[in-house]
Amino acid sequence: MMFISGTMRHVGSLVALAVGDAMGAPLEGSLQSEAWVIDMRPGGRHFRKKGAITDDTLQAMAVAESLAAGKGFNQKDLISRLFFGYIKSPEWYGPTSTVFFDLVKSGTLPHHAAYLVHRRNGSSRTNGSVMRGFPLGIFYPAPEVYAVSMACSRLTHYDPVAGHCSGFLNVMVSDMIRGAPRSRAFRHALSLCPDPEVHAMLGSYDEHEPIPSLDSVLCSHATLHCFMHARTLEGAILSAINLGGDADTVGACCGALAGAYWGVGAIPKRWCADLEGYGELVQLAARVWERTER
Repeated sequence: MMFISGTMRHVGSLVALAVGDAMGAPLEGSLQSEAWVIDMRPGGRHFRKKGAITDDTLQAMAVAESLAAGKGFNQKDLISRLFFGYIKSPEWYGPTSTVFFDLVKSGTLPHHAAYLVHRRNGSSRTNGSVMRGFPLGIFYPAPEVYAVSMACSRLTHYDPVAGHCSGFLNVMVSDMIRGAPRSRAFRHALSLCPDPEVHAMLGSYDEHEPIPSLDSVLCSHATLHCFMHARTLEGAILSAINLGGDADTVGACCGALAGAYWGVGAIPKRWCADLEGYGELVQLAARVWERTER
């Protein structure tokens, strides 16, 4: 087992994303409980092992691997990596991504598949593109990451609202990894967000009760609410997963922000010890960081 210390915010963001995912997975679909979960545990709808990650982490890793391999955002390469992950474990994927990859599997071109999913479901503003996009914040500086996040989201989620949520949170990750205080990172993200709904909801994260929903706006709001009110990384992740609902995704998104702010050294060692693929995540985050121009 490998332990590392220090700030290393780029590593912290990816590892804490996985921690939030693994801790939230057994609580996915549950109501908010009075019994406060504080550690990794097995169980949940898919009877997961203690510390096991889900597609939230696997999709984020696919983004990170693509960035590291291709020196930047490459749509074709990323779609291929995401599709391979879906074929291996389709039961983990959400409603938008599932229909999208099924269409691609049947021969539909990806850009057309995203539109068809949006039209068939009547919406494509679910949070699947938000949870996977955080490595973009490691790779790209904030002035660039919003537009790239929109493009990455659009690969599978035709509705631009999901892309704006991804862009907002990724700007914060990018700024905080590079040393910005979270209040400044938040204000920067807000200043770059042109979507009125996302701007209003995320801009007033402290004025609404968090709802751990599949909806990208509500998920991102719950993420921000938990992160901005937390005093520690541990507190941020615990407040996110214990909301219940889409606990693995809210946990993953909150973990990505918290790790970018407090760094990998702030993640409790007991969580790292239980986390599936800890060493691989550390190395992958380092590879992405080595490729970026800062």
